[in-house]
Amino acid sequence: MADSSFDIVSKTDKQEVSNALNQAAKEISTRYDFRGVGAEIDWSGEKILMKANAPERVLAVLDVFQTKLVKRGVSLKALELSDDGEPKVSGKEYRLEAALKDGISQENAKKISKIIRDEGPKSVKSRIEGDELRVTSKSRDDLQEVQRLLKAADLDVALQFTNYR
Repeated sequence: MADSSFDIVSKTDKQEVSNALNQAAKEISTRYDFRGVGAEIDWSGEKILMKANAPERVLAVLDVFQTKLVKRGVSLKALELSDDGEPKVSGKEYRLEAALKDGISQENAKKISKIIRDEGPKSVKSRIEGDELRVTSKSRDDLQEVQRLLKAADLDVALQFTNYR
């Protein structure tokens, strides 16, 4: 019998993020507590830029955006905030930037591979291929066990399992 395999990837659906951003912008423009504080959220190149005239309001904009992301099924682990999530002053307004993480870094790939090697079934092999991992085994049950193991692990990257064969 041929080996079964699947890929572990970390990809963010940019369309869902864009939809969440548009919903957040619409809510911010209509909510009473955001009137007169210059609160905005929009794309700035590849990053998401949040602005307001007070640091609390910028964090409130971030909270609205994160709520919309969760409702649209996008993991918050895919969002990387600048300056550890602290808004910085730019003239008379406070700004906060967020970038989207795509792909698995080498150090995270090594962590995941080590978890599979140490805690997973012995028949399972993992191989790093660029910014994703390929996991193979003769038993599909072992592969499903690895998926359960990684979902339970507390990793700082959003994982998806693709190409299950």
